[in-house]
Amino acid sequence: MNKTRLEAFSDAVIAILMTIMVLDLHSPAGIDTSSLWAVLPSVATYLLSFVMMGIYWNNHHHLLHATRQINGAVLWANLHLLFWLSLLPFATRWMSETEFATLPTALYGCVLLLAAIAYTILVRVILACQPPDSVLADAIGSDRKGLISLGLYALAILLTLVNEWISVGLYALVALIWLVPDRRIEARVTSAPEKST
Repeated sequence: MNKTRLEAFSDAVIAILMTIMVLDLHSPAGIDTSSLWAVLPSVATYLLSFVMMGIYWNNHHHLLHATRQINGAVLWANLHLLFWLSLLPFATRWMSETEFATLPTALYGCVLLLAAIAYTILVRVILACQPPDSVLADAIGSDRKGLISLGLYALAILLTLVNEWISVGLYALVALIWLVPDRRIEARVTSAPEKST
């Protein structure tokens, strides 16, 4: 099965979600610095969510670039990921509107955790339909960064009961972990001999 439509559809959905998030930003009510200060939490939350969405887009691109074939299970796993990502604008807006209240901050973490789980499932489903000696399987390895991210999200959700800012800091930490370029797939695809598909 050809992966081109899957890539195009996923790119379009992620682009729309990023656009929805920016439309939720409101300009300051006045022209002084206190008005600007009032919208900074919304801008910071938008920035965090934009970076998260960008990380997913980047990793999704590399994952599909290294994928040689897909099947129906991959299509459903991809839709599962896009479903959780589609809730990120809602969670972002609620968290910023409530100024990082406990429940919205925990829900934001739940959306991030479930998106990360969905991405992990997508990776495993794609690996299952690749040849056993695929470049992708070699590149993914044990996926330590992915497992650490899942653990940090779960911890952050629990810590909203202690202090919401600790949780927001952990969400940002996961983003920083993934901002460090992960060249596992790119390096192996570049060095692998070209195979006909």
